[in-house]
Amino acid sequence: MTCYFRHLNTVFEKAGINVTKDNKHEIDKTIHKIVGVEYKNCPATWKAVKTRLTENPEAFILDLRKAWNIYAQNT
Repeated sequence: MTCYFRHLNTVFEKAGINVTKDNKHEIDKTIHKIVGVEYKNCPATWKAVKTRLTENPEAFILDLRKAWNIYAQNT
């Protein structure tokens, strides 16, 4: 789980997400949903995230921020 998180510190910062031990699991699930990869498939998720960040980093950050805010509002 979260094998790619170390590469996303700037992305999380720009999205306004503070990663903690308590929320890391849910952030991971959120990212899997955003990129459309089955949960716990880390290599495929990282590949999809890299593609999204290469094509349009701002859109990925916005999608992540929106999805995380929706999750946060419902908890």
